Amino acid sequence: MTTHRAGRAPLDMGLVVGLGALAVTVAVSFLSGIQLAAGFGGTAIVASLLTTVRRTGLVAVLALVAAFVSGFRFDTFGTLDWSLRCGVTLLTGGVAVQAAVVRDRRESRLQRMTIIAETAQRAVLRAMPTAIGSVGLAARYVSASAEALVGGDLYEVAATPFGVRVIVGDVRGKGLEAVQTAAAVLGAFRAAAFTEPDPAALARSIDVTLARMVGDEEFVTAIVGEFHGDMVSLANCGHHPPLLVLPEPTTTVSTVDTGEPTLPLGLGSEPELSHHAWPVGARILFYTDGLVEARDKRGTFFPLDDFSAELAEGTVEEALDRLVEHLLDFGGRVMGDDLALVLAESEPRD
Repeated sequence: MTTHRAGRAPLDMGLVVGLGALAVTVAVSFLSGIQLAAGFGGTAIVASLLTTVRRTGLVAVLALVAAFVSGFRFDTFGTLDWSLRCGVTLLTGGVAVQAAVVRDRRESRLQRMTIIAETAQRAVLRAMPTAIGSVGLAARYVSASAEALVGGDLYEVAATPFGVRVIVGDVRGKGLEAVQTAAAVLGAFRAAAFTEPDPAALARSIDVTLARMVGDEEFVTAIVGEFHGDMVSLANCGHHPPLLVLPEPTTTVSTVDTGEPTLPLGLGSEPELSHHAWPVGARILFYTDGLVEARDKRGTFFPLDDFSAELAEGTVEEALDRLVEHLLDFGGRVMGDDLALVLAESEPRD
């Protein structure tokens, strides 16, 4: 899985900015003859926004030293005016240090929550095997969250007596609640995949389980598939239909007709079962909203059709990596929604 994080400024950069601001303020004051000593402490406030408590304290101390020395430069040493300026600098530096303490505590809590959230997400989305029988597999998860890999997109695969079964879905909502709902869907899938006779029955079983666990306004769009021999069977529960890629004699890409749209899981879904040819060499891409609803800065949707033929090139891993790179480049490395991708390939059978 892949995630994107908004990186915070390096700690040493915050120190450089704080010291630079102090140096400029001192230089302007001393060279122009304008007493800015009371403003020296403001540079510690700047540092507190970017660096650690200790380094903020260093800037605050140096600001106080500069304010102290300014008494000699302006011949005010020991006067009430000098004392007040030093007092203001000391007070401002203390406020800056306290602000840095509060920010560090908040960032520590956020980091702990991020770790917890990522652990929960990875527990829900287990690693996808590279192949099960004659079905080659690859999966990618790209989070829109700048802080953590947290979202409600989901996927899973299982080798069952009926064939290789897969589910890809998208939970309404985001955050840890969405992760909980995704976990419920995947738990229901894992429990019923080995007993239900076909993907439509499997989807209905998941729907019944989910309806008991979520609220009236919560639902999951999903598609359930089954690979068996040279056929793939699909049950679509209000989700985007997958793309079928046929490499021979020339690469063709088409949207799989999964029948009339049905309600999502959790809302009384009754999907129809559709069957499609699955010849050796064929590939099928399951995806969530993050792929087709991605936009660039001008509001243009991602042109999936321009890149879909590339899904036939290289390994399934390489094909997905290439598609994700196209998507990230298109959106300026910013995702508006989470994305889950599963690419399956029909490999030669023994």
